[in-house]
Amino acid sequence: MKKRGKAYLVGAGPGDPGLVTLKGLEAIREADTIIYDFLANRALLDHAREDARVVYVGKRGSEKTRTQEEINDLIIDEARRGRTVVRLKGGDPFIFGRGGEEAAALVEAGVPFEVIPGVTSATAAPACAGVPLTHRDLASTVTFVTGQEDPRKGRSAVDWGSLVRGGGTLVFLMAWKNLPLIVKSLISNGMDRKTPALAVRWGSLPTQVSAAGTLSEIETLVREKEIKAPMVLVVGAVVSLRERLNWFEKRPLFGRRIVVTRASEQAGSFASLLEARGAQPLLFPTIKTTPPPRWRELDQALARLDTYDWAVFTSVNGVRYFFRRLRRRGLDLRELKGVRLCAIGPATASALRELGLNVDLTPKKFVAESVIEALRARGIKGRRFLLPRALKAREVLPEAIRRLGGHIDVVPAYRTVRPVKQAALLRKTLREGGVDAVTFTSSSTVANFAALFRKGELTELLRDVKVACIGPVTAETAREAGLHVHIMPRRYTVPALADAIAEFFEEAGRPSVDPPAPSPRP
Repeated sequence: MKKRGKAYLVGAGPGDPGLVTLKGLEAIREADTIIYDFLANRALLDHAREDARVVYVGKRGSEKTRTQEEINDLIIDEARRGRTVVRLKGGDPFIFGRGGEEAAALVEAGVPFEVIPGVTSATAAPACAGVPLTHRDLASTVTFVTGQEDPRKGRSAVDWGSLVRGGGTLVFLMAWKNLPLIVKSLISNGMDRKTPALAVRWGSLPTQVSAAGTLSEIETLVREKEIKAPMVLVVGAVVSLRERLNWFEKRPLFGRRIVVTRASEQAGSFASLLEARGAQPLLFPTIKTTPPPRWRELDQALARLDTYDWAVFTSVNGVRYFFRRLRRRGLDLRELKGVRLCAIGPATASALRELGLNVDLTPKKFVAESVIEALRARGIKGRRFLLPRALKAREVLPEAIRRLGGHIDVVPAYRTVRPVKQAALLRKTLREGGVDAVTFTSSSTVANFAALFRKGELTELLRDVKVACIGPVTAETAREAGLHVHIMPRRYTVPALADAIAEFFEEAGRPSVDPPAPSPRP
């Protein structure tokens, strides 16, 4: 029997991917086909199945892509093929999102559907600009108004006089194009020119821009701040609360553009930490992880796991590739019975615990030297150690274990390579300016980053850019590459690095990590 298709009209929220609903995310994960708009954050597509069909249909101002009728037909056609279809729409599909038209088309075609509401920008954008739409003392009603009506109607269906007489808060979506008309219509129908007004672009995102003033000033403010579509306009007394309640734009890294050079598999978590502090992360992974050239050394170690006293993991990647290969060989966690586990850093330890394993040792400092001291206290002489790691890495740990009388097998579990395609875009971004900091979470990210540039070019490009390193080993590699290190956390973890970056930009005049140089350095 042929599978019956179904359509889901899903609200993607105002922009921040964290504001999508759990039910909406579940639909995205299960969809066979996803049809999405310009205003739906593409980060949500990372949750789609690898084999899902993903179709972009535009819906951006003057952008000419598919008509609404063509979109309706596409949804219906995909569902009739027995597919689960997610129509992913910015904000809420039933608030000026033409979701009602799509739902009506599905009913007419006999296609079953569900609506999964989303967080509308009508409420999210003002909230992220510090404006509550209602307040016991200032506004008891809210009216949502479209800033762009159907041009086929011939005349406006908005009763401007009633809007003015009704009082309360007015929220105009898609307000940028017709802002002069909106302002003129409100004032000509009796609204006080001094009524507070707020314009917000890209509300809830790190790129949010807002401007507040009076109704008569708002056009000028929008021009001065270069606010364009997509823009939400709020008019009413509640805007006066913004000065006290503007929490979003007061976060320590708001407006800062920070380059994340971490491997793409791990960049997302770091980027989320920076975004939570208000930054706009620019993802330029300078390394990516791949399997080693051959598995022979690791396979041989897996075959004799029971002979080791310790397995030492120095990264989350080491954990991931080691246990992936273990399963591929038809083995499981029982092979580690009797083997004690050491993890450098809490993230690596957490990756092991997520597999159901107990971690016997996590040194207080997350560098090889600290591991050696911790292992020495447990006894090294005569013990056998397994170190699954990157193909190329520091030799401090294996050399020290051998020197102290231990036996260690160093086996490549993965290797790091440079994704060279991003180099040109990264160079262009740095030359254009506007980058506040570049972050490095390992020595390999520094080395691969530096290798993207000609000799002497990097110091010039980073002259006005702060350099943040996760720890002393990474910082030393950065200095060897001719970089000045400004930021380094006390604890060598990614969350601590995010905190250190926020503290640096929050505290004006904070001294750099490096001592003063005898001559000016970038």
